Amino acid sequence: MLLTDVVAASTAITATRSRKTKIEVIAGVLRAADEPELPVVVAFLAGQPLQGRVGAGWRTLGDLGASPAEEPSLPVGAVDVALSELASTSGSGSAKRRTETLQALFGQATAEEQQFLLRLLTGELRQGALEGVMVDAIAAAAEVPAEAVRRAFMLSGELPVTAVAAMTGGVEALGAFRIQLGRPVRPMLASPAESLEEAIGEHKSAIVEYKMDGARIQVHRDGDEVHVYTRTLREITGSVAELVELVRAMPCESVVLDGETLALTDDGRPRPFQETMSRFGSTREEQVRALLLRPYFFDCLHLDGVDLLDTPLSERNAALVKVAAGHVIPGEVDPEDPAKVLADAMAAGHEGVMVKALDSPYAAGRRGRAWLKVKPVHTIDLVVIAAEWGHGRRTGTLSNLHLGARDPDGGPPIMVGKTFKGMTDELLAWQTTRLQEIETHRTDWTVYVRPELVVEIELDGVQTSTRYPGGIALRFARVLRYRPDKEADDADTIDAVRSLLPPR
Repeated sequence: MLLTDVVAASTAITATRSRKTKIEVIAGVLRAADEPELPVVVAFLAGQPLQGRVGAGWRTLGDLGASPAEEPSLPVGAVDVALSELASTSGSGSAKRRTETLQALFGQATAEEQQFLLRLLTGELRQGALEGVMVDAIAAAAEVPAEAVRRAFMLSGELPVTAVAAMTGGVEALGAFRIQLGRPVRPMLASPAESLEEAIGEHKSAIVEYKMDGARIQVHRDGDEVHVYTRTLREITGSVAELVELVRAMPCESVVLDGETLALTDDGRPRPFQETMSRFGSTREEQVRALLLRPYFFDCLHLDGVDLLDTPLSERNAALVKVAAGHVIPGEVDPEDPAKVLADAMAAGHEGVMVKALDSPYAAGRRGRAWLKVKPVHTIDLVVIAAEWGHGRRTGTLSNLHLGARDPDGGPPIMVGKTFKGMTDELLAWQTTRLQEIETHRTDWTVYVRPELVVEIELDGVQTSTRYPGGIALRFARVLRYRPDKEADDADTIDAVRSLLPPR
């Protein structure tokens, strides 16, 4: 397959908002790809080369000066080989060799292919092929159930690997994926509920547990070997020795646990979220001593050789209590007074409660209704898409944020409002520097950025409005914090934000 075929598909899915059309276009390309090309094609359409970031930034790529080819002839396999060379080039003279490799690659590409490669290598290829769309497209191309693809992706963690299994082995190959100790599983997500009564009413039987303001962790143990991962599946084992020791002492041979970790004050109340996150990149002994992390586990996905993903939460919870007693998140099964659990959680300094159906399996990566979060204060996670320069005391800083909700069909974030409230001087200074690092272009008053940073916004609600493309506007929005533990694909969708509209 030629790169031009992938570029044409990318152009087609960028030009449409229709999820159905995106799926059809991607499925057509996947069917046309040969088996060795399939992982490369999937990775390119998902906007992430198999090699990850290869260290080629805007400045390097912009200075190549390679004249485009007149006719398309560049195979996707040749592109993949060149990117592997780039990723493995290091040592003395590596900058020169990398430039030569890039010049040779771009010299074989047409003008359209050069632009595609430029955006692919700089992380700017946002064409609407989000993971959910890709999963459905793989299912359509292989003629297998989407749920089988979704589950295999949950366990493999890699769309290209999942696609090859689906296209070459069908449902049987997809069903062969299992939890692999030391390979993180994509986390199950929750949906917001309007009230505790609504959440309780959705489930016949449920556990109501604290919703803590901590950082999501997933721990894997195999004998004495322990690994700890963040929500985004980044390994942080080397920074959290106290968690490793705690899990290593549990009464089991192997286990996979899902939970939260947070730093506590001397009186047992949660420290600010930013302080917990600061531990995830630090091994400094003095910081470790000052900010010991306490884990609170709420799910058990594997125990002593048995995968528990497909078993109901009631059974997983029993396994959790058995292996992690003393470190289970506070909560009650079918409490007589759910409001008291919520009140106790709030009194302890936490965000609210989670209401989880006891008959539900662990559906990783899904934001369904099996898990519902109840918080007295409305907060949503949005993507920063631009910022305006401040005035008066804020002159010289990027202050007024442009906020976008995630398009569930894979398009760019949809703007739903602005805010300059809730920012400390320290946050303004950090924000001004960080946003200019991911700048794409600017006007006299506004700096536009790559949609990468997720910010948690507190608000009083939303209202209909024609001012912004989403058809709604945030009411009294203010910044709570940035969420370095989340990526743009973890932000709330435009549908979730619209669900906050008052009933008519």
